[in-house]
Amino acid sequence: MRRPARARPATEGRATTAAKGGKALIVVESPAKAKTIHKFLGPDFVVKSSVGHVKDLPGSSLGVDLERNFEPQYVVIKGKDKVIGEIKRAAKAADRIYLASDPDREGEAIAWHIAEEVDGKRRNVYRVLLHEITKKGVLEAVHNPGRLNRQMFEAQKARRILDRLVGYQISPLLWDKVRRGLSAGRVQSVAVRLVVEREREIRAFVPQEYWTITATLEGGTPPPFQARLLKVQGESVEVPSEPVARGIVQALERESFVVQSVEQKERRRNPAPPFITSTLQQEAYRKLRFSVKKTMVLAQRLYEGVDLGEEGAVGLITYMRTDSTRISEEALRESRAYIRARFGEAYLPETPNVYRGRKGALVQDAHEAIRPTSFEHTPDRVRRHLERDQAALYELIWNRFVACQMLPAVYDQTSVDIAAGPYLLRATGSVLKFAGYTAVYTEGRDEEGNGEEGTGLPPLTEGERLRLLGLSPEQHFTQPPPRFTEATLVKELEEKGIGRPSTYAAILGTIQEKEYVMLDKGRFAPTDLGFLVNDLLVENFPDVLNVEFTAKMEDDLDKVEEGEVHWVEALREFYGPFSKSLKLAQKKMRNVKAEEIPTEVPCERCGRMMVIKWGKNGQFLACPGYPACKNTKEFTRDASGKVVVQAEEETGDKCELCGSAMVVKRGRYGKFVACSSYPACKNTRPYSLGVECPAEGCGGQIVEKMSRKGRVFYGCRPGSRGRPGTGRSSPT
Repeated sequence: MRRPARARPATEGRATTAAKGGKALIVVESPAKAKTIHKFLGPDFVVKSSVGHVKDLPGSSLGVDLERNFEPQYVVIKGKDKVIGEIKRAAKAADRIYLASDPDREGEAIAWHIAEEVDGKRRNVYRVLLHEITKKGVLEAVHNPGRLNRQMFEAQKARRILDRLVGYQISPLLWDKVRRGLSAGRVQSVAVRLVVEREREIRAFVPQEYWTITATLEGGTPPPFQARLLKVQGESVEVPSEPVARGIVQALERESFVVQSVEQKERRRNPAPPFITSTLQQEAYRKLRFSVKKTMVLAQRLYEGVDLGEEGAVGLITYMRTDSTRISEEALRESRAYIRARFGEAYLPETPNVYRGRKGALVQDAHEAIRPTSFEHTPDRVRRHLERDQAALYELIWNRFVACQMLPAVYDQTSVDIAAGPYLLRATGSVLKFAGYTAVYTEGRDEEGNGEEGTGLPPLTEGERLRLLGLSPEQHFTQPPPRFTEATLVKELEEKGIGRPSTYAAILGTIQEKEYVMLDKGRFAPTDLGFLVNDLLVENFPDVLNVEFTAKMEDDLDKVEEGEVHWVEALREFYGPFSKSLKLAQKKMRNVKAEEIPTEVPCERCGRMMVIKWGKNGQFLACPGYPACKNTKEFTRDASGKVVVQAEEETGDKCELCGSAMVVKRGRYGKFVACSSYPACKNTRPYSLGVECPAEGCGGQIVEKMSRKGRVFYGCRPGSRGRPGTGRSSPT
């Protein structure tokens, strides 16, 4: 496919060595990173922070010119004029300018926007990629600067425009048809679809009964062991009910048990690769129960620099947004020396272990896996300088990296087939023979029951007769697929090629904030709103909500970065079908706001049958006589789907305005107390726990509150003695 001709700006091309002498300006993203690298550079360097992006598409309009090849209309982000002004003043006084924003697409976009502001056509503007914030890493990057990468910037630009086209053109539809404040996203909506479809799969699942039969046997050498029924007359056995199980047990009790075969083999289990972003997010959830967002916040701090006392601030890990499992030669040498000294030669492979990147990953020589920056900074040595959660995440990264360069664990596995007339039973055992990498680290698991066998079998020989000690029939039921945890949803997104690891934290946060899904005992469940919005989008925008289509768009963005596809072509391919779907949806999408689903629940005020409507807090019962009758009620559904009115919980208090009973209600931000005579009386107050604020002299009450992100917490409602106290507990 032929690409449109384009001019080659001065910021592209082969890097030139920066001239020595004079002042140099280096611009990074965060103040924390600026503080860390400042001490590595001499007095000739001025370090400034952009505090993230400085330009973006406007918030009040689409900001994309659909008639002129999707040209974006970037504007300075509100509040960033002062930051840009400081950078421009420093740039005027500098002989060389180094743009050292993060080494990824977002960082490249920041660098380009800053270059535009400081006149990026000057030949003294360089791109610096800081993969680790150590003295060696910073000086090496500054001494070997590159040029801005147009293809990477265009890949980010295309992603930003794609997300804007979807969000700004579908979201208003949802406001008109469902309720204000809703949003749609090119990736977030597909994530919601995965949760919704998994929930429907669970609800449609019909458990099937089955039985297992286990024999406890003893040979000539103790101890006793267990074998499970496997086949009957050479065919796999199915035991669907208790009568069948009892019949087999009775038949087995009459048989002799003889060892038919003994198979012993050595099995090796290889270490997991070093962390990339997605695997770090998954493993931190499994082992530490850290949310994806928390993991990325902690990793960012470890990367940008931690104060180690006399040594000062040092970045403890390499850049944490990466798809690459590559390890530098120096890091391999350090890790092998550490393993040799700590565990001995027996744990060290002859040559370093090398791991393949994930399929389709952009594995660039500059990018590495997530690893410690120095083996001098052992977890024990730096722990006292870290917060508890920082220390836990650092130790996880350390152990995974050390383990990835060790020998496999070796198990002796034994499988014994036992004949009992027409029946065949099997006993298996596995014993760890050599710990290998498991001396340091074992990978976590998402579900129970997938661990290594840890029991051995007694010595057994072919033809040996065994003594039956007991038979145990056990009932089971097939299980539906489990709901997604944060770890398994990230894994699903990654495996299907949806989004990129650097976006997963934002995706998981958004779908909860918009109330499309909720966490129930650590697992994602769709809300009624999530079901509704998903179904509307799937029906009206089948391509946007299609998993394969979304994955292809991610591949196209990668191809833009690799120079195989022009960014405008990628957008045209998407926007053609999308614009047609958008026009149809504007006419055909259900108007949920106007829908009234009839019920058999009578309105106790006027006698009409109440209807189900959608409001800002979800579904509710309302009188169809509105506005003459404004009666509303909350409801649930029983197992058969029948509407059940939720009784109002009385507080025992009287309304101080009208004397009616005060009742507990639930709104968008949690429980609150309201007058039962609403709408005639609109008196409300916070929901109190009946506990006085512990702050001295406050006199307030601790009440239940809910944050805008749906987190319940307990805070003070000021009392009559003055200002609110500090009685606030952790979120639930």
